[in-house]
Amino acid sequence: MVRLNILLLLAAVLCALSVVTSQHKARKLFQALESEQERSKQLEVEFGQLQLELSTWATSPRIEKIARDKLRMKTPEAAKIITVSPEDLPRRAGEAGPGKQGGEVSR
Repeated sequence: MVRLNILLLLAAVLCALSVVTSQHKARKLFQALESEQERSKQLEVEFGQLQLELSTWATSPRIEKIARDKLRMKTPEAAKIITVSPEDLPRRAGEAGPGKQGGEVSR
C-alpha cells in the first residue's frame, strides 16, 4: 500500500510540474505574440507613411519642376507639336499604316 501511495504521489508531482511548465511556455508564447502584433502595427503605420511619401514624390508639379530646373526642359511651341491618331500607327510591327510609307509621320 505504501508503494502505491508513493507512486501516486510521484505521478501527482509530475503532473503538477508539467502543468506549471506548460503554463510558463504558454505565457512566454503569449508575450511573443503580443510583441509581434505590436511590431505588425508599427510596420502598418510605417507602410502608410511610405505610401504617402511616395505619392508626394510622384506628383506632376514636382516632376515638372525637376524637368524645368534640373533638366532645363520646356514646353514645346504649339507649332512644333504633332498629333498622331491611331489610324496613323502601324497595325503590326513593320507594317505601314493606311496610305503611309514605312517610317513616315505626317505633320
